[in-house]
Amino acid sequence: MRSQDQTQDWQQLSSADALLNSNRREQALAAIKSSLSNCLSETNLQLTVSGLKSKTRGKVRDIYDSGDYLVLVLNETSLWWFEKTKLITSNAVVSAPDKNVTIAKKCSVFPVEFVVRGFLTGTTDTSLWTVYKNGIRNCCGNVLPDADHDVPVTPDEIIKSGLMTRTDYEEVSRKALSLFKYGQHVALEHGLILVDTKYEFGKANDGSIVLIDEVHTPDSSRYWIANSYEEHFQNGLEPENVDKEFLRLWFTSHCNPYEDEVLPDATLDLVCELAWRYIFLYETITNSKFEFPLTEEPIHDRISRNVASALSLPNLC
Repeated sequence: MRSQDQTQDWQQLSSADALLNSNRREQALAAIKSSLSNCLSETNLQLTVSGLKSKTRGKVRDIYDSGDYLVLVLNETSLWWFEKTKLITSNAVVSAPDKNVTIAKKCSVFPVEFVVRGFLTGTTDTSLWTVYKNGIRNCCGNVLPDADHDVPVTPDEIIKSGLMTRTDYEEVSRKALSLFKYGQHVALEHGLILVDTKYEFGKANDGSIVLIDEVHTPDSSRYWIANSYEEHFQNGLEPENVDKEFLRLWFTSHCNPYEDEVLPDATLDLVCELAWRYIFLYETITNSKFEFPLTEEPIHDRISRNVASALSLPNLC
């Protein structure tokens, strides 16, 4: 446990500027390297937890069906944002029995990702900056003046194709914009710029619209360091980012990640840098210190134990 003085010292270090100028990066990288042997590339809770019926692998998480609920292997940053944004929109979270697990309500998911952008940026073929550079000035129904998601689609196309009703679309749009505005405010308070993000929503059994999946994580969002943005912009440099954009840039310079069947393995330094950025973002946004897992108990065993215990409770809600 930390003393009150230690906690206050840590909170004073929790802005982006303070963390960047402290020795926290070196401390974290040392801890990351010593923890690499106890990391998970995937989970197999269906083999260790009774009652889990199926497993689905996503890009950044594993999802299990327990019958009444979904069990998602998720990161702590998303859990923090889900809690902080409850006044803007309700969400599907039921409980978090482990730092890396969320138990969520089952929902009827809208088959539309709501992407909100504060800047034209990106490196992939579907990113708004790439579209803009290629001369396209009307994207997803938005007219871009001269100086995404997977399948670009306009609001009218969403409604006409039956993906969403107009009422549901308008409610979700309002929620997405409010979430982004709040996210930008919180990020800037901590020395960061929330550049863009994507949200997913669904309908709960009672018909209410709820936020699902993840919120403002490095997997769904881009972040830049605020105090260096203007200088980098004026000099034509890439903004300092605190997400996985550098990983996208590395892969696009070494292969075609959308067409190549076999992708190169990320280097050890790249893996450690990515882990540090995720930790940096968590500590900066939440104003708390990331706790590295103890190595005595394998992570998969810990997660299995905590999920099994949670699912055994008679009144999980």
